[in-house]
Amino acid sequence: MSPTPVDDAWLVVPLYNEATVIGDVITEALRYFSHVVCIDDGSADDSAAIAQSAGAIVVQHPINLGQGAALQTGFDYVLIKTTGQYVVTFDADGQHDPVEAVAMVERAKRDDLAIIYGSRFLDKRTKPGLLKRIVLKTATLMTRLTTGLKLTDAHNGLRCLRRDALSAIRIRQDGMAHASEIVSQLARTKLPWTEMPVHIRYTDYSRSKGQSLLNSVNILVDLIMR
Repeated sequence: MSPTPVDDAWLVVPLYNEATVIGDVITEALRYFSHVVCIDDGSADDSAAIAQSAGAIVVQHPINLGQGAALQTGFDYVLIKTTGQYVVTFDADGQHDPVEAVAMVERAKRDDLAIIYGSRFLDKRTKPGLLKRIVLKTATLMTRLTTGLKLTDAHNGLRCLRRDALSAIRIRQDGMAHASEIVSQLARTKLPWTEMPVHIRYTDYSRSKGQSLLNSVNILVDLIMR
């Protein structure tokens, strides 16, 4: 039996050169969410066309501006163009599970939460590589020191934001540091929040792109620069 799609929340999906998988990602996501917007961040492949054909709304950047800028464009779209009450940020590479995204929205409604952060370290199935684990734990420690939030995973792309929390965000970082920036801005709102365990599906596709190692290096560089 097919689930009834969530209709008061939007999936915001930053998209950059994911033509191989984005069609399947959108098709799966639309089983659970009525509204999906992809921000194509200057892809050099057919990502935008494939996402649109699969049923997503697509907003395009003419050039690559970085994931932070793509998220901000998605947030602005939801705030300006829709009456959606929740946003779930969702990666385009197939690593996130839309069932867990739905669970976040349901938890936010049930417990009157404005912010839910996903944590791979609360899920025993997710096993990042050693370098990624070290970098992510370092980023989490620095986030705790600068914001006071006792997070276990500060750089997880799966998060749920209520509309009032969304309105408090203005991302200026275009690199991987945007995740820390989002947490810092949300911490200042004092809005109610929690963490939920999420499973990161490290696939052959993501490993073949070297994303785990590359993202770890990018996070480390951004932390040093900050």
